[in-house]
Amino acid sequence: MIDYDDSGSPVVRVGESGPRTVQLLFSEPARPFEDDPMLDFLVKARGQWVSVETSVRTLGGDGLDSFLSSLAEDFRGWDGARTWCSLERDLTLSAEHRPGGYVYLTWGIHDRPPSEQWHFETTSVHAAGEEMCTLAAEIRTFLTSVAQ
Repeated sequence: MIDYDDSGSPVVRVGESGPRTVQLLFSEPARPFEDDPMLDFLVKARGQWVSVETSVRTLGGDGLDSFLSSLAEDFRGWDGARTWCSLERDLTLSAEHRPGGYVYLTWGIHDRPPSEQWHFETTSVHAAGEEMCTLAAEIRTFLTSVAQ
């Protein structure tokens, strides 16, 4: 679900909220260098027993929105896992289509190089098709919210 913080910057929420679930929050998109395609944003995993966050560096989003759109277009399914990663591998994503028309997205949040001391994974489940289209559109809005 896309929302906006007090400054008007978009925040994307992925996953259910509840006492035993983990929700991902994408926030604070920013261009660290003027007139450069680099795009940084913060990704947080929050739940009853976890609170993890890292800054993610991408080249214009590294095609995360296109990756999610391709999953939505293949709503009838595919074999195996499809994967995506950010420029510095601080955010990874593995997608599997499972029987019943659901897409399981395993999100990996990694400590930034060079330390890379920790790694966290959580899985969100989405109905194939329209729900995946909505997620792709929200991520696209998020990634394009900062002018180049």
